Amino acid sequence: MRHVAALAGVGIKTVSRVMNNEPGVSEATRLRVVGASQQLNYQLDMTAGSLRRSGRQTLSVGLLLPSVSNPFSSEIHRAMEDALSVRGIAVFAASLDDDPEREKALVAAFLGRRVDGLVLTPIARSQAYVIPEHSRDLPTVFIDREPVGVEADAVVTDNAAGAAKAAAHLISRGHRKLAYLGDRTDIQTARERRRGFLESLAAAGIATSAIPIREGLHDEESARQATHELLASDDPPTAIFSSQNLVTFGAMRGLKELNANKRIALVGFDDFALADMMDPGITVVAQHPERIGKLAAERILARIDGDQSAPQTYVVPSELIVRGSGELAPPG
Repeated sequence: MRHVAALAGVGIKTVSRVMNNEPGVSEATRLRVVGASQQLNYQLDMTAGSLRRSGRQTLSVGLLLPSVSNPFSSEIHRAMEDALSVRGIAVFAASLDDDPEREKALVAAFLGRRVDGLVLTPIARSQAYVIPEHSRDLPTVFIDREPVGVEADAVVTDNAAGAAKAAAHLISRGHRKLAYLGDRTDIQTARERRRGFLESLAAAGIATSAIPIREGLHDEESARQATHELLASDDPPTAIFSSQNLVTFGAMRGLKELNANKRIALVGFDDFALADMMDPGITVVAQHPERIGKLAAERILARIDGDQSAPQTYVVPSELIVRGSGELAPPG
């Protein structure tokens, strides 16, 4: 606040009035203070007063996920809560909706509330843009996707290797006409899963240029429509790989509507509740969000406690779970 006051040429009390939207400040002065605060990346510290009085941490961690309603995200949230609650640390979660601007705003909001650490799934092209320079020493752990522009611990899945497992499994069942249903291409994990899938096909001698790829699918409905389009084509696939759970839901619905769920093989990335109750059961490449959340909690606690070791990327292996849909053989 002193730096903002010096840059704007006003007193600290004036900065306080402007940041708290109090009356008694001219518009010209207000604009100078706002401009100075933006130039310095200053965020009002909403808990500073109570911290000075109590002399302790806030006992809170900010958790930023693509969507708290997604089963994968909610399992990570729960695992972190279980691990951190024993230390009396609350986990405050928010949904990024894979929107870079929302990511920046939510990071700023958590910084303003003086959380003891951040755990987030990044979406912006560079987190150097998202996390201000003066906040780089805040304990931070990235999950699901590795950061760009900052050095910090990351806990991820073996995305490319997991997708390669799915492709190899379908190929082993005799499939040569496979299709790929993918998430948004600006998402790191989606690109890695596509890469692993196509590299596995190429290693098996299947021309990847002939593989139908449908990307930009970020919800069930878009994946359902893509499934309909694939099966209505002149040369429909005999097997489908869906790159995340919401895309898998759409593929399942599309196949069911076309009475093709027992004819077209399907392997999805991400496990989900009741997958074994489908007809046939859904074969998946399962991530382990509970392990990811637990490990992320361990790392953020270590950093909060003063661990100064070099940042590392921790890879949690995926697992192919065979249930029936991925074992359907091609016709003929």
